[in-house]
Amino acid sequence: MNTFDKIRAFCRPFRIVVGIILIIAGIYTGIVWFYLGIIPLLAGVFDLCPLCKFSGKCTPKNLK
Repeated sequence: MNTFDKIRAFCRPFRIVVGIILIIAGIYTGIVWFYLGIIPLLAGVFDLCPLCKFSGKCTPKNLK
């Protein structure tokens, strides 16, 4: 497991939590820009890692 895979393992739950917090902030404050929290939420749920996409150094999920 390389360094990028370790970062990926940390980032998935982090993206989900940040997405949920942003959406709740949007509901609470009424500021619609917070609804963009759906982007990190979906990236975390579907395990899409932007760092892996751009670096190309992460191990693909099907090879683990």
